[in-house]
Amino acid sequence: MLYLSRLLLNPRHRAVRRDLADCHGLHRTILRAFPAATPGAVPAREQFGLLYRLDHDSRIPDRLALLVQSRMAPDWSFLEPGYLLDTTGVTENPATKPIDHLHALIHAGLVLRFRLRANPTRKIAATAENGEKRRNGMRVELRDEEKLLDWLARKGTQHGFDLWSAVSNGPANVRVVVENKVTGKRAGEQTAAQVVERTALTFGSVLFEGVLRVTDADAFRSALERGIGSGKAYGFGLLSLARY
Repeated sequence: MLYLSRLLLNPRHRAVRRDLADCHGLHRTILRAFPAATPGAVPAREQFGLLYRLDHDSRIPDRLALLVQSRMAPDWSFLEPGYLLDTTGVTENPATKPIDHLHALIHAGLVLRFRLRANPTRKIAATAENGEKRRNGMRVELRDEEKLLDWLARKGTQHGFDLWSAVSNGPANVRVVVENKVTGKRAGEQTAAQVVERTALTFGSVLFEGVLRVTDADAFRSALERGIGSGKAYGFGLLSLARY
């Protein structure tokens, strides 16, 4: 079963401001909605199929929505009073619903609006002293719009969709917004002196909004469940859809 939760956050709350300033802190907060992960297995995010995204609405200053997708129904009762906006009498907050039935309707040729916050990168090949290429090169973020669209098109080929245009042979109907970097701090390994070193985290963030066409329904459903691109533990990769 696949679930989607929507939480309307209160940006004036101290804990919300703390989580917004630290992507690893927000990651930890979201994980508290699920049971303890199985030790020694895959990371907790993968165990629960966790993807999430923060959506801002410039028209409504207090409108900050956290969308969380997971394979298990979360329990948000642990959140501090005031962490969520008071929407009594207006809308349920938080709200969680199953979405498997919607994914079952997906078929090749279906045209949909989409939103994706991603961490587009490319790998720079690293070489050893003897001139041989190393397995793990350095990843650098992409910022140029043309390269970002190329990145998204390649992901589409990999994940069963293409970027759609209402005009034959016209440019893709996609809006690209290069955003501020996402940052945080992650606890590291303990040293012999029992001092925990914290690792700085920095991610390039790009918001894609536009229209796509499904080319391979099974591959596309897999992308919806697993996410697209890197940085999935820190708010990237969740692909949201709406009718076109």
